[in-house]
Amino acid sequence: MKKTLILLAIASMAFFTACNSGQKAPETSNDAAQAVLDNIFSRKSVRSYTDQPVPEEMVETLLRAAMAAPSGMNVQPWHFVVVNTREMLDRLAKEIPNRMLETAPLAIVVCGETMLGEGRPNNNWKLDASAATENLLLAAEALGLGAVWTAADYDARADAVIEVLGIPSNARPLCVVPIGFPAGNDKPKDKWKPERIHYNKW
Repeated sequence: MKKTLILLAIASMAFFTACNSGQKAPETSNDAAQAVLDNIFSRKSVRSYTDQPVPEEMVETLLRAAMAAPSGMNVQPWHFVVVNTREMLDRLAKEIPNRMLETAPLAIVVCGETMLGEGRPNNNWKLDASAATENLLLAAEALGLGAVWTAADYDARADAVIEVLGIPSNARPLCVVPIGFPAGNDKPKDKWKPERIHYNKW
């Protein structure tokens, strides 16, 4: 029952955001499919937030959505550091630096295990963590939240994130995702470019 209510809430929010975005997905004959497509086409990067806290149930829904992503050989190498205290958000904002964290009430840091068993490198961790991050962003859009992907996988920023959050040596951060209720009226960008499509050969 709880799962059904969450899915209905996600579908409802997807429809609401799509109606207010000015961008529509191609029509389909299935309401569930249309809700999913509308949510995808409504997703945008939100960089300013109100001070309203994100409810714990929504945080869990975001994480469940992230963990539903595909991964190579089903390794599921991801880990998520939920940062939800003002002290830690401010510290992270200063060390990275990242101005969005100064107003966001929440951030989720998506990490991946870089090694598999027996000391073998996990060459897919960035791909797998990226898939999880996209799921997280789409879930945020569906729930009426704003979020933005900010990179954390290059050396200087990664070292700062690792230090602040105590990430172990067998894992590495991919991105920091500030999350909150939008303070503005951000709109999705139309990214459809037919000239980027190639059939059978480039």
